[in-house]
Amino acid sequence: MKGTSLALLALGFAFACSTDEPTDALPPTEDTAGYDDDFARAAADHDVPVELLKAIAYVETGWNMVRGEEEHDGHEPASGIFALRGDNLALGAAAAGVSEDLARTDAAANIATAAARLSLLADEQGVARADLAAWTPVIAAWSGITDEDALQTYVHDVMTVLANGATAIAEDGTVIALVEPNGTVEVPAAPGTPRATVDFPGAIWRGSPNFSSRGSFGVSLVVIHTCEGGYAGCWATLRSASSGVSAHYVVKEDGSEVTQLVRESNKAWHISADYACSRNNNQQCNRNGVGTNSFSVGIEHAGFASSTFSTGMIEKSAKLTCDIAKSHNMPRDRNHIVGHGQLQPWNRTDPGPNWPWSHYVDRVRAACGDGGTTPPPGPGGVIVIDSNNANNNAAVARIELTGTWTSTTSTAGYYGSGYWTAPTSQTSAPATFWFYLPAAGTKTIDAWWTTGSNRSTAAPFIAFNAAGTEVGRKTVNQQTNGSRWVTLGTWNFSAGWNQVALSRWAASGKFVVADAVRVR
Repeated sequence: MKGTSLALLALGFAFACSTDEPTDALPPTEDTAGYDDDFARAAADHDVPVELLKAIAYVETGWNMVRGEEEHDGHEPASGIFALRGDNLALGAAAAGVSEDLARTDAAANIATAAARLSLLADEQGVARADLAAWTPVIAAWSGITDEDALQTYVHDVMTVLANGATAIAEDGTVIALVEPNGTVEVPAAPGTPRATVDFPGAIWRGSPNFSSRGSFGVSLVVIHTCEGGYAGCWATLRSASSGVSAHYVVKEDGSEVTQLVRESNKAWHISADYACSRNNNQQCNRNGVGTNSFSVGIEHAGFASSTFSTGMIEKSAKLTCDIAKSHNMPRDRNHIVGHGQLQPWNRTDPGPNWPWSHYVDRVRAACGDGGTTPPPGPGGVIVIDSNNANNNAAVARIELTGTWTSTTSTAGYYGSGYWTAPTSQTSAPATFWFYLPAAGTKTIDAWWTTGSNRSTAAPFIAFNAAGTEVGRKTVNQQTNGSRWVTLGTWNFSAGWNQVALSRWAASGKFVVADAVRVR
């Protein structure tokens, strides 16, 4: 992951026969850990302050190498660490002397393209390049935002990063990028927030004209979206009359803010699909053929389907969804909380494979007091999380997967009924073993795997408490010590759902094995 160390996940299942265990590594990727050198080189080549370059990239993507998709019709997908598109991509690539395709897919070229574009804008604005404060007109021009309040918000966010600093750590502990706090930077005042009654307490009202009547329909569905862009630009688009789209809410990347654009009693224009119950476990089939907008609330989330989501965002969004569900007497389950791509699969995939569905619904239930945080402890205080959820006590244990993993039984000595394997790569795609503790405590974590010559010699297990804070890590050699419990460490966990993530972030060409984890 190119961002703060987070365990984020999605659920999947596949089967491989015993003779077909994968042996090939993932294709080469330019998405490698550590961008500080690339930022420094591009800043020097194009005479742009390196701190400014990093701050803009942080606000755009959190230093994730994204592969943007179309979320709103006519809105060009964004690419790379700087979410490049439009003139920023075309003019920047030309000035940097790289192709647009390379600028989209190669991290160094993406950074160079952004630096070149910012340099062009600095020439147009006639800024004093050594003075960070003088760059605010360039930041504004770069953003492409025309909504004045959103434009001020974007500039405020970039200058806040410059003033307060930011850092991101890869899953292997490598520093992705670092902005040191700068006490000389003055952060411009954020635009005033409109005062109006909102449906979700604490939300900021930024009304959109893009809504209509629900007619006789009540709310019985929440649809989860990703903006495929940053927070300010997202709500600016959704409240622009010319865009013809909207949503009820937008949640900021870190969960610190929620914008409401349309009343829940009205219909927002967030999904271009008539409802088909065949795409939703044959639920609410009486609404087949009805426009989904008529009976749903749409929540946009700042960021990208190809990226990952912060704990703060997930927690805030879960509270928002709980509030919606309670207000409209909705069940809190996956039949009533759905993804955009699930209902409109022909041209949408959001919120993407990294959205932590099982964890998210659990957090919604917890926020609503549905028992999402009160299952009983495991027998004897020992919890085993198997790689097959059919073998787990769902009240206290589950496994969830991000990205593509293969289920297999090809090597003997596995725990339970099989195990998962995946190629190593510098990517955020872990197998995450979740376990519930009714009270905070110190626990010893053991892991089980099968051995083989194609296994990683540096497979990282990372432990997180219920707040998503890392509490410990252990790198193991999975070519040895197989088919038995191996102690990873003893760490302090908190009450609630904690996790141990097996990362794939290791030298390419090998495989990691996710078989079982024991908590004692």
